Amino acid sequence: MGENNNFEEHNKLPELKLDAKQTQGFLSFFKTLPHDPRAVRVFDRRGYYTAHADNATLIAKTYYRTTIALRQLGSGSNSLSSVSISKNMFETIARDLLLEKTDHTLELYEGSGSNWKLVKSGTPGNIGSFEDVLFANNEMQDSPVVVALLLNFHEKGCTVGLSYVDLTKRVLGLAEFIDDSHFTNVESALVALSCKECLLPVESGKSKDCRTLHDVLTKCGVMLTQRKKNEFKTRDLVQDLGRLVKGSVEPVRDLVSGFEFAPGALGALMSYAELLADESNYGNYRIRKYNLDSYMRLDSAATRALNVLESKTDANKNFSLFGLMNRTCTAGMGKRLLHMWLKQPLLDVDAINSRLDLVQAFVEDTVLRQDLRQHLKRISDIERLMHIVEKGRAGLHHIVKLYQSIIRLPYIKGALEQYDGQFSSLVKEKYLDFLEELTDDNHLSKFIALVETAVDLDQLDNGEYMISPSYEAALGALKAEQESLEHQIHNFHKQTASDLDLPLDKGLKLDKGTQYGHVFRITKKEEPKIRKKLTTQFIVLETRKDGVKFTNTKLKKLGDQYQKIVENYKSHQKELVSRVVQITATFSEVFEKLSGLLSEMDVLLSFADLASSCPTPYIRPDITPSEVGDIILEGSRHPCVEAQDWVNFIPNDCKLVRGESWFQIITGPNMGGKSTFIRQIGVNILMAQVGSFIPCDKATISVRDCIFARVGAGDCQMRGVSTFMQEMLETASILKGATDRSLIIIDELGRGTSTYDGFGLAWAICEHLVQELKAPTLFATHFHELTALAHEKADQEPHTKQIVGVANYHVSAHIDSLNHKLTMLYKVEPGACDQSFGIHVAEFANFPESVVALAREKAAELEDFSSTAIISDDGREEVGSKRKRECNMDDMSKGAARAHQFLKDFSGLPLDTMDLKQALLQISKLKDDLEKDAVNCQWLQQFF
Repeated sequence: MGENNNFEEHNKLPELKLDAKQTQGFLSFFKTLPHDPRAVRVFDRRGYYTAHADNATLIAKTYYRTTIALRQLGSGSNSLSSVSISKNMFETIARDLLLEKTDHTLELYEGSGSNWKLVKSGTPGNIGSFEDVLFANNEMQDSPVVVALLLNFHEKGCTVGLSYVDLTKRVLGLAEFIDDSHFTNVESALVALSCKECLLPVESGKSKDCRTLHDVLTKCGVMLTQRKKNEFKTRDLVQDLGRLVKGSVEPVRDLVSGFEFAPGALGALMSYAELLADESNYGNYRIRKYNLDSYMRLDSAATRALNVLESKTDANKNFSLFGLMNRTCTAGMGKRLLHMWLKQPLLDVDAINSRLDLVQAFVEDTVLRQDLRQHLKRISDIERLMHIVEKGRAGLHHIVKLYQSIIRLPYIKGALEQYDGQFSSLVKEKYLDFLEELTDDNHLSKFIALVETAVDLDQLDNGEYMISPSYEAALGALKAEQESLEHQIHNFHKQTASDLDLPLDKGLKLDKGTQYGHVFRITKKEEPKIRKKLTTQFIVLETRKDGVKFTNTKLKKLGDQYQKIVENYKSHQKELVSRVVQITATFSEVFEKLSGLLSEMDVLLSFADLASSCPTPYIRPDITPSEVGDIILEGSRHPCVEAQDWVNFIPNDCKLVRGESWFQIITGPNMGGKSTFIRQIGVNILMAQVGSFIPCDKATISVRDCIFARVGAGDCQMRGVSTFMQEMLETASILKGATDRSLIIIDELGRGTSTYDGFGLAWAICEHLVQELKAPTLFATHFHELTALAHEKADQEPHTKQIVGVANYHVSAHIDSLNHKLTMLYKVEPGACDQSFGIHVAEFANFPESVVALAREKAAELEDFSSTAIISDDGREEVGSKRKRECNMDDMSKGAARAHQFLKDFSGLPLDTMDLKQALLQISKLKDDLEKDAVNCQWLQQFF
């Protein structure tokens, strides 16, 4: 029982107080609700909330982390497990379900007894009705997007019609493309658009293709919502869009007619999001064609491998690229834009350089950077405020926040005008001209004038948001009347005090309350002095410890008149506020442009701040088009790893040169830094294409259209997918989706299966990447034998060498020969790694001495069996091992089979029944046969 009380105390659980009739009514209503496993239904009990049945268990376990929180409503077989939820807890649950997870929808009911109705419903993709709850105390980090897909399977693959809606920014998009069986393009679109929910037509059969697509949605953390086939229709679509989209209907019709399947998907989206039901949407949407090729493509595996976005498990914010780079100052706007940019790196060299130019300007001019950041700190989230204004939900305080942001613009302009560096013409064109235009008399100056005449700005210091009485004659008249009555009441107070011979205020107080309106009050001590007058001239209302309250007909009449005027004034205020809000909504286009400009400036300043504030400053990369140039990063570092407190980062060079080292095999001990090295190259390229400086000494980057990263096999046993299967699926999507303009990062491929299978697969995949895809690749591996690829390619005729070059690199480690101690040097150097370090790493991890000693013994035995040393890059023989010619895989497998046969034949000899002479003869014959066969097999020759 004690635990129970503690729990309630700690979580301040509201009490579930329902009488028998209420309970009975509610139980009968609850039974009528349709079964929906995804819906979390919450009931507003005025002051607190409740949830029931499975939802109650879910909430108790997930949010209260105990089932003690559960209560039973009703009794016996009719009872319903329930949980009560405070207002704060409801906000937490709503934020978690709609912003973090994508497994549930949220429904809110209001009512009493057996009479309840659904007032709000939200999904991870459509959070509109819960915005006031979700963002009451929090910034909006990311605007969710709902996608709808219509698939058409044919022999060449699958044509995907995709449409999306961003309900916060009011944007509709259409795209159509051919996709492979792994839905590689769908996946990169879901990542780039920050999609939270996906609509699909209900499929009759559970085909294999649909299962693959469902897997892609799960991998990207997207909620699947199935809709009826007939909702994916295009009837009246252009007409409906005509009402939603700004401008004339012709361009909309032309855009839609260019697609075959995407319009059907858009039809389903519009009915699902009920866009036409809300008139505030009319004329406020934009529609665009979404082109998959306009940004670098990233799939969910790459965003995870490169730690692009934050994760709940991050030890600190610098663990993710977003956390490290987010130094934005505006409220929310900059953050959301950075989120989007990181998922949509640029491909156009000029666009990338334009961002880099501005970052350079901000890096070089510290005063400019710091001034602008100070001013941006005062800018509210204009995008969100305008969203509230357009929805008609705004109050005067929203308008004032917009006004307070706008009046910062002259300071921002002033700071920019001071800049006279090498990029001053770009700054003028990008920002100054634009700000000049936005703030002229036809645009924001008009808005400033509106607020200054309409809002009583003097009252803001008292926290009052009021319309100024001078704004409208009728309001002014009401204000004057109110003041005149206040004056009359004051005079009557003064007169009554002198009549009763009491000091004003000290003796005779004038109170204004809700119960009686204006009343006089005297202390109980004074009461006997004037008791006679009280009973004859006044009406006593109540006698309490704090004194006696009384009134008379004149005060009551004046008080009633005053109350009436105040009510009139309030309702007139309300009308005028909604008029001001409507006028503000007409500025939406100007505010939209302004928020775009300020959030972009905010993100670029954030990049500049990061570049200059790191202990080792970042540099500007040189960018070349994807078909020319190499990828050369000198002294590169991993931005997130070097930002950890305990790290003293050792920089490394990476030179991916066409025809020489375009394909790099990196070997070396575990913990030696292979993974960090290959990831940092991906991260540096991603940052550069987003328009940021990067942690290098010098860098040239040939633009990449896609980064594929297969790093560490995360098991998916929850979905019944083994480590090995997961590896294969991710690798298959690389082989299908990569081109010579991509960048491929592969770490430890083939660990999920036996050594021989794994090595065989790794070899085959490398060959395919080298010969077919010709993409620059960093391939970190345990299989030292793979380093032979470099020689195999070098031996071939010269013209293949021009296409792609395979080179070996290794992360170096030093072993002290006296005490066998291993020191990681974390340097990447040319050449293959010359030995295996597994046992040293075990020592590193303080394995017991006896285990390490046994491991050494076994390793030595195995090394005696196979003296297969690989020739190092300079072609010299390795010391202490036999010279070995390279063997291909085919040769090895044939040889191994023949050796296996030899051992089988030998073990089959009946040695115990043979004399020595016979036995030696038989063995000699077996050996001769094996030697004959070894003539055609290089691998076998090593045994003779």
